[in-house]
Amino acid sequence: MAREGFDSGAAVTRSLLGWGVVAGPFYLLFGLVLALTRTGFDLARHPLSALLLGDHGWLQALNLILTGVMVGAAALGFRRAIAGRRGGAAAVLLGVYALCLVLSALFPPDPANGFPPGVAAEATTSGLLHLVFGAIGFLCVGAAALIVAGELPGPVFSRVAGVVVIVGFLGGAALSSGSAGIALLWVAVVAGWAWLAVASVRAYRVVPHPELARRTTA
Repeated sequence: MAREGFDSGAAVTRSLLGWGVVAGPFYLLFGLVLALTRTGFDLARHPLSALLLGDHGWLQALNLILTGVMVGAAALGFRRAIAGRRGGAAAVLLGVYALCLVLSALFPPDPANGFPPGVAAEATTSGLLHLVFGAIGFLCVGAAALIVAGELPGPVFSRVAGVVVIVGFLGGAALSSGSAGIALLWVAVVAGWAWLAVASVRAYRVVPHPELARRTTA
């Protein structure tokens, strides 16, 4: 039974946005733990997605799927917090990104740059699909950042983050065989998660406190 004066809708929206803050740190921490414990994995030569390969690849798949669910929840939060077409567009883009994270887990990349150890590099349909889903996901995050720039406080940060994510991914994809490409991909990944966390906090603050109505009427 709902409490009198308690805005349950605002409470739900804030809860959903909270997952946008958690998603990035969860993904990065989980991934780094796996990276530091996998034989042959080099953070300077291999993207985190390569952790999908090998005997323990299911752990990185779990990481991507759980993170995707969190991003999906945050997408719903953005839709509820930001009115108008921009809010709807940002929610759709983040929803697509969430789906791409899950699909990326289901279609591992191709072996490359000596990982997994002893496995020859070869082109596969799964690897191609992984690249496609990754490209769509990064572009969606960058576009979402640019779209909400005028709807939340700190528009400059959103615009810069959006450009960094898109340019970083495109540069990283073009130079993926070298350490420079991996570095650019890391920049895109960190910028995307940083934007989502900061934007989620700012959207959270835009939503009225659930107890506000009760305090006002008391």
